[in-house]
Amino acid sequence: MSKLTKNQKVVTAKVDSAKMYKLAEACELVKDVTFTKFDASVELHVKLGVDPRKANQMVRGVVTLPYGTGKTKRVLVLCTPDKETEAKEAGADYVGLDEYIDKIKSGWTDVDVIICTPSVMAKVGVIGRILGPRGLMPNPKTGTVTMEVGNAVKEVKAGKIDFKVDKTGIVHAAIGKASFTGEQILGNATELLNAILKLKPATLKGTYLQSATICSTMSPGIHIDVKTIGSAE
Repeated sequence: MSKLTKNQKVVTAKVDSAKMYKLAEACELVKDVTFTKFDASVELHVKLGVDPRKANQMVRGVVTLPYGTGKTKRVLVLCTPDKETEAKEAGADYVGLDEYIDKIKSGWTDVDVIICTPSVMAKVGVIGRILGPRGLMPNPKTGTVTMEVGNAVKEVKAGKIDFKVDKTGIVHAAIGKASFTGEQILGNATELLNAILKLKPATLKGTYLQSATICSTMSPGIHIDVKTIGSAE
């Protein structure tokens, strides 16, 4: 068996894999067990007792994290010329229509979020098979198909994220960086968890929030006591 490194020994000493941590405690601990030379992302993984194959149990929503994600999101706005100035002034990184649709057809997807106006959805639909698997397809439910492109860009830049349950019933979301304070990570985690709780399907039988884990890019998962979720404990 290979020897543990100094950092691995610290992690092993601090994280009890059998323990369920209070949410606030876990948000502090994830910082203590992150030793990367880069500013690691902090992620929350929430297991729900839903069957995503059933349309009435698909959990999907948007939430604005009070402290942002710590990542500068690159935003593309696909719109007609009359909306270009609004999008640019709001801080969009790329603005246009046909030239970007052609770029995407050629394989370019170097953006984090795509926003478009309803009038161009027919053109965007043509590249849906490229955007869909990458989670980039604009959707009215997440506010990325809108006439208010300026507001949509500002919201994304301010920390708005969309989330949805995957086919195994888990919501995965980046909620900050290891450089955040424990309080900031807790604030973002609480905001996301509250948004998930509000989306509990009315038809669901059994436990909705089954388990939750927080981790950074290279850290082990820290198990959260779901009974402490919804409180500041």
